[in-house]
Amino acid sequence: MIAISALACILQDLLHEGLGHGLTAWLTGAHRLTMSTVALQSDIETRWISANGTLVNLLAGGILWLLLARLRPDRPAMRYFLVLAMAGNLFTGTGYFLYSGVFDFGDWAAVIRGLQPHWLWRLGLVFVGAASYYASMRIVAGSLKPFRSEDGSLRRLRRLSWTPYLSDGTLAVLAGLLNPAGWFYVLASAVPSTLGANAGLLGLPRMVRELARTERGQVAPIRRSAAWIAAGVVASLLFVLVLGRGLTWSR
Repeated sequence: MIAISALACILQDLLHEGLGHGLTAWLTGAHRLTMSTVALQSDIETRWISANGTLVNLLAGGILWLLLARLRPDRPAMRYFLVLAMAGNLFTGTGYFLYSGVFDFGDWAAVIRGLQPHWLWRLGLVFVGAASYYASMRIVAGSLKPFRSEDGSLRRLRRLSWTPYLSDGTLAVLAGLLNPAGWFYVLASAVPSTLGANAGLLGLPRMVRELARTERGQVAPIRRSAAWIAAGVVASLLFVLVLGRGLTWSR
């Protein structure tokens, strides 16, 4: 479960920083990029560069939701990975609206910078963020329903939801400690983007039970897999020791 959680967390981060911010900056003319697990630094800044990290996460969340709808129920480990990857992308995407609206910091604070009246734009971000985050929780809870226990107990759902919350937070902080931008980004980016954005995982067990009062479970237990564990360990080491230190491209 921890290995699958780590892989889903790494995928969400790579999509946000790399495909979202990094590729957009490169295509719009940046000459130098430094990408780490907590930030994308480039020699140019545009609203699209700031916005596309979130937009890529939301697009990925939608694609993963469609994949889940087509996945056979006899592949519990893969289904769990897709649920966590979808949750990470949706929670990060929608949570960023709320975070930037409340604290006037981060990607969407950069997007609305200079737009007036500024307080109204921030209020709009808060509203959109709160509404879309709750909707994301409902979507993820619906996809997590097949994992619930037949007896209605929350124990299994708590393990499936709380384990990734703790493991993702630990992984993000460890990688963030090595980032080239300094400690500030650990507190301002790594912690909010994992422990903050993924806080919805903590409330999923009860939401799943409310959504599934009259339905039966469908997915078998997730068995220990050497392949998933090996992939999670290798990816985590690369994430912390390589990407955590930052990668630089120039042209």
